[in-house]
Amino acid sequence: MRQALAVAILLCGAATAALAQNTPVGVWKTFDEDSKQEKSLVRIVDSGGVLSGKIDKIFDAAKQDAICDKCSDERKGKPIIGLPIIDGMKQEGDVWEGGHILDPNNGKVYKARFKPIEDGKKLEVRGYLGPFFRTQIWTRAE
Repeated sequence: MRQALAVAILLCGAATAALAQNTPVGVWKTFDEDSKQEKSLVRIVDSGGVLSGKIDKIFDAAKQDAICDKCSDERKGKPIIGLPIIDGMKQEGDVWEGGHILDPNNGKVYKARFKPIEDGKKLEVRGYLGPFFRTQIWTRAE
């Protein structure tokens, strides 16, 4: 009986862990769209069902002290590392949307949609500006 209970607890724990990975919450590795090189780590957190995120790390040593000189809001002139780039994302079924994402390279703020793919190992990040959109695939770093 104890063995059956232990197995049931382990299976429930494994299922819970799998479901927990099917969320944008966590640390994500981003990639340069042209070179496909690792670019940064972005940490996404959940606060009361609303996701936000910031840049934790930049892989290019020459850009460690970079600032957001193309930002046009309160982030202008702020260091890229630690910069909040995601806000207001809420879950709608199997996607998170309704928020915004900033591209610090051009200072543009896009409406955003996140969709975990490949059992939460990757995140489809789509930014919309009017009828146009751009999609990136981020990889879970944790």
